[in-house]
Amino acid sequence: MISEFQLLTQKIGKLAALAQRLRSENAQLRLEVAQLRSQNQEQAQRMQQAQERVMQLIDKLPPPPPLDQPAEEECA
Repeated sequence: MISEFQLLTQKIGKLAALAQRLRSENAQLRLEVAQLRSQNQEQAQRMQQAQERVMQLIDKLPPPPPLDQPAEEECA
């Protein structure tokens, strides 16, 4: 009977240690998730800014020649 209580006590101790370790791991993972979300948001903003710059450059390009007329280089 005493050995059963000792075994139970050991199992409870292991379970408590495992629970504490899992709490610590969970806290660390929450921090990592927060950091990754922040990085993701920053990258999304950078992508949006890059897209806006590309669209501005595209708007500055001259219009293409009409399809029924040859390009100037072909005429020469």
